[in-house]
Amino acid sequence: MIKNMILCMFAFSLMMCKADSNKTADTKPANTTEQKDRPTPNKYNLSPFTPSPDFVNAKISDMKYDNKKFSFKVEGKKYKLGEQTTDAPQKMCANSGKGQHIHMIIDNKPYLAKYTSSFEADMEDGEHYTLAFLSRSYHESIKTDKANITKKVQVKGGKITKAEDVNLPMLFYSRPKGTYVGKANTDKVMLDFYLKNADLGRNYRVKADINGEIHMLDKWQPYFIEGLPIGENKITLTLVDKKGNVIDTPLNPVTRVFTLKADPAE
Repeated sequence: MIKNMILCMFAFSLMMCKADSNKTADTKPANTTEQKDRPTPNKYNLSPFTPSPDFVNAKISDMKYDNKKFSFKVEGKKYKLGEQTTDAPQKMCANSGKGQHIHMIIDNKPYLAKYTSSFEADMEDGEHYTLAFLSRSYHESIKTDKANITKKVQVKGGKITKAEDVNLPMLFYSRPKGTYVGKANTDKVMLDFYLKNADLGRNYRVKADINGEIHMLDKWQPYFIEGLPIGENKITLTLVDKKGNVIDTPLNPVTRVFTLKADPAE
């Protein structure tokens, strides 16, 4: 009889162990699934740029290119090339000490910053897409129809032989660019781009790939990027439709690599 009691107790112990094992097996996958369903926090925070002087009357027109030299006519009651934009000290981002300027973009190349209305720029013979727009001193573009000229041009022998308006939806990359030094310039970095024939939020969006992290933008405005690491960074901008499909248009997508550096004196 004692032997039977021992066998019963042993069998009961085995059943309890099996039950505990099943309980552990049932709860563990649930916890794992819960972990997977949690969204991964973004490394980088994007926030709208603070409001800037609008320069509604600023105008750039009459583009000429001859003997490898661009010439523009710049107008505006308040906007002047070479002047500091009035709120530059409050922007807390990279600012040009040379003042307001023209951003000249040729095809997919980084922009040229020019502080006079006439300047030299080399364009090889052939077809090019050109965009010139007026910029504030801290490199924010003026996003109006009058403040830019966008053309598809044919170049031969250092001059434009044919120019036509661009009717396709197009995206041009502007900032960030180059090297940023010091905490004041690297804590907040401005992301700015230029659009033609593309109404964000209705039919188009901009996919911003920041060091592999995707942000979808549906408003044409500049953004502060916070959280970028010191060192080399890469941004790819792509014009997409509402479903995220890449728009088949020239110069799309566009990628830039830029560098953030700490100031040894800080």
